[in-house]
Amino acid sequence: MSPPRILLCGDVLGRLNQLFKRVQSVNKSAGPFDAVLCVGQFFPDSSELLDEFMNYVEGRSEIPIPTYFIGDYGVGAAKVLLAASKNSANQGFKMDGFKVTDNLFWLKGSGNFTLHGLSVAYLSGRQSSEGQQFGTYSQDDVDALRALAEEPGIVDFYHIAGSKGVFYAREPYSNVDAVHVTRFLGLAPVGNKEKQKFIHALSPTPAATMSAADISMKTPNTTLSPYTFLDQGSHSKEAAKRPSDSVSDSQYWRYDVSQKRQKHGGGDGDKMCFKFIYSGSCPRGEKCNFRHDTDAREQCLRGVCLDFIIKGKCEKGPECSYKHSLQNDDSQRTHRSENASANRSKECWFCLSSPSVESHLIVSVGEYYYCALPKGPLVEDHVLVIPVEHVPNTISTSPECEKELGRFQNSLMMYYKNQGKEAVFFEWLSKRGTHANLQAVPIPTSKAAAVQDIFNLAAEKLGFKFLATKSSKSSDGRRSLRAQFDRNCSFFYVELPEGTVLSHLIEENERFPAQFGREKWGVIYVLHKDHLYYPVVCGIAACLLNIADKADWRNCMLGKEEETKMVEDFKKRFEAFDPNQ
Repeated sequence: MSPPRILLCGDVLGRLNQLFKRVQSVNKSAGPFDAVLCVGQFFPDSSELLDEFMNYVEGRSEIPIPTYFIGDYGVGAAKVLLAASKNSANQGFKMDGFKVTDNLFWLKGSGNFTLHGLSVAYLSGRQSSEGQQFGTYSQDDVDALRALAEEPGIVDFYHIAGSKGVFYAREPYSNVDAVHVTRFLGLAPVGNKEKQKFIHALSPTPAATMSAADISMKTPNTTLSPYTFLDQGSHSKEAAKRPSDSVSDSQYWRYDVSQKRQKHGGGDGDKMCFKFIYSGSCPRGEKCNFRHDTDAREQCLRGVCLDFIIKGKCEKGPECSYKHSLQNDDSQRTHRSENASANRSKECWFCLSSPSVESHLIVSVGEYYYCALPKGPLVEDHVLVIPVEHVPNTISTSPECEKELGRFQNSLMMYYKNQGKEAVFFEWLSKRGTHANLQAVPIPTSKAAAVQDIFNLAAEKLGFKFLATKSSKSSDGRRSLRAQFDRNCSFFYVELPEGTVLSHLIEENERFPAQFGREKWGVIYVLHKDHLYYPVVCGIAACLLNIADKADWRNCMLGKEEETKMVEDFKKRFEAFDPNQ
């Protein structure tokens, strides 16, 4: 596979017409390119360019390739970014860019994400201690970025800057604590009068795919690190203030919010180790000068907002998808429930902690849900959305879980839509309490209108009628399902493309065969070990998808190598839509 092709750009200053005209020209002569990364100020300096800028933001003008920007300040920034922040698809702890419009992504604060195999680290805005929502970064953002940089692996894109009005390409320089060299690139503003270079093309090989020898190779013009003397001076001054193993210790601490924290590191007053909270470990171990706060780590794992844990508040407020209160723990109840959960998880195929889980089928993991491909796929891109914890259904979960499920569903719908297809979601809720999984099956858009009739016909042959609920939003449809659901009964529902939800509450003595219509409609997927078969949708296989031979899941079984290849191919296609990338 050839290396990705990336364009780097300096301060845009709202001049999107000039930028994308140049991008299209370069793309035509030397492309195609995969993405544009914009540094420096992205928004206009004055209102004169605001109309031009908003034409792209509001979709009247087309952005030719995926464009990622920092420098979130200037005229119109607050309005545009506030709207992006309120988009439900942009909620949660994201580092890979908030979507502003098609092909335009805002890199907020600081973070590290993967783009076409390249590791990209960024710091957005201008430094400020006032905690403004847009246009600035704080010391917390700097500390978080430094901690992320300590993770294994090499950052491919980091030292690129704008805002100085000039183009400058420095000689590569050695690093003190790493074998690879670094290159610094400064870019001029778009459309600058001096006609200095504002766009730069690269086709770097991702470090993750390089050999150790290639990574450590140095060109003849490699220089010493320009930070060597700065570090020495800073170290001598810092040493006079307090004992420390390194001047970079500041990257590991955050503000404590409790007087009841356990200390497992050396400790430094009320400051706690961000690295430990974020990843569960710290490279300094007992030598770390800040708290290794196990309570904070546990709260984070229970779904409490990281900013709330660290600072006692969250700038997203009620729009944040994480909890804003510390979760109480009844140790006796927790001990009993953990034992029961552990026993269930050992035998369950779908629990992530189970030794039986088919981990090679997993394609994306979130906080509360993960996506996997089934062992017996009905069609290409047939996906399971599965709770991480051992829960019997997706209907009676917490609001936080429901929000993440909605993000997965929206991502799959956009992915299918991009392929000219619509999504059908369905779930069998067994009163016996097996591990829940919501299934997603793509249907050609041209045949989507017939899906409801097929479900209704299958129900009629079994002597019942589906309850149909029409809603404009998926969340409203699922709200109605929660109102209908009775834990003492089994339940089946399907979410159709145009917003209709079909549901059926199965009475105690009702004959609702597990192999619902298998002889005529087929089956789609076997649930767990008890051979409960999912109904109806294989009727769509026969009538809509023209794959009647796949009605029995056993006809669809693949070897592990084929399954692994199937997952790798899906990940590549789904990467741009994956909410966890």
